[in-house]
Amino acid sequence: VQLQASGGGLVQAGGSLRLSCAASGLFISLGGMGWYRQTPGQQRELVATVTWGGSANYEDSVKGRFTISRDNERNTVDLQMNNLKPEDTAVYYCNADVGQSSNGEIRWRLYWGQGTQVTVSS
Repeated sequence: VQLQASGGGLVQAGGSLRLSCAASGLFISLGGMGWYRQTPGQQRELVATVTWGGSANYEDSVKGRFTISRDNERNTVDLQMNNLKPEDTAVYYCNADVGQSSNGEIRWRLYWGQGTQVTVSS
């Protein structure tokens, strides 16, 4: 299973970016999916998550500016980021709970994408 993230880049404060993450490989289903971010020397922190049914959860600083969405047919999760601020600068990672068949059962495992750099200039 691979998660391929894309869409990062350099943008001025107040601008927008859209991150996308696509899951590929052999799996039965995807559970919760999300976006996290990390800056040098800091722990990776939650940005937003979304359940299979579409219920979303956001970190307080991004509420009202970021929107997470998923497409269960295409196995993708997107993060629309508006009104970006310099403090949003980070490497953004997507993840997904992936259900895979194992000896007749479904086993769930968390997978991470490779990260995409978002830089917001002031």
